[in-house]
Amino acid sequence: EDHHFESTESGASATFPMQAGEIRKGSHLMIKGRPCKCIEVSTSKTGKHGHAKAHIVAIDIFTGKKMEDLCPTSHNLDVPFVKKTEYQVLTADADTGEVSLLQENGDTKDDLNLPVYVKIGEPTEEDKKVTEDLLKALDDGKDVIAIVQLACGEEKI
Repeated sequence: EDHHFESTESGASATFPMQAGEIRKGSHLMIKGRPCKCIEVSTSKTGKHGHAKAHIVAIDIFTGKKMEDLCPTSHNLDVPFVKKTEYQVLTADADTGEVSLLQENGDTKDDLNLPVYVKIGEPTEEDKKVTEDLLKALDDGKDVIAIVQLACGEEKI
């Protein structure tokens, strides 16, 4: 008997389900299709036949935007797989925003920009600080290690 399994490449593989009641401060979750980090969770008891509700406040890990969600604690929420990889920074151009990173295999990774170059919205204070620190350390001739956070196909230093 031959079994054929087809692999599906969709956003589904970037997340896994978790009950809303299990979400804790500091854990990651998806809100409105965006990977977020929870900063506050409160659950409310409800009436005789209602469900307990979880009120979740989270920050988008890429844009820094505040998001909120309210749902029954028994409901499943999508939790993104967040991967952090460290790379040595070879070069960073303050004018173009282009960053060249050294991968473990010796190849360079040139598809990322400094955090202040954002696709959506405005850069956060943290983006500005990370960019400033990174450029300063390179100017000082230090070895700079950048941590790249990857979730749902998006990456950011």
